[in-house]
Amino acid sequence: MLKPFAFAAATVGLIAMPLRAEEPGELTRGEAELAKLLEGRVAGEPKRCINTFGSRTLHQIDGTALTYRDGDTVWVNYTRNPESIDDSDIMVIRRFSGSTLCRTDHIDLVERTGGFLTGVLFLGDFVPYTKVDDKG
Repeated sequence: MLKPFAFAAATVGLIAMPLRAEEPGELTRGEAELAKLLEGRVAGEPKRCINTFGSRTLHQIDGTALTYRDGDTVWVNYTRNPESIDDSDIMVIRRFSGSTLCRTDHIDLVERTGGFLTGVLFLGDFVPYTKVDDKG
């Protein structure tokens, strides 16, 4: 009888425990991951749609962006609601444009274990990042 009470008290304690707040100017974990991925690259002209061929996948960076690698180009979609991006969720993409992925496509986020809808992502433009040519 005491075990459920102890578990509930421990759970409440974990919920009430404050998470480490980011210092002003400090990158979040997702922002740091994206910065590392884009290191040495420059942004190009944003596009409404990108070609998504083969088995390459769209990668989620928690609370930050979606990325897609195509050869030497890394495409980044910052979405209109990046706070909803959680790499523990499964993305269910409803494409309205065939093999391309466009800002008008619909992405549902689904919990891995229960299959419950946890959110929806609203895409923005896709920004291409390519490596800087060091040859001058």
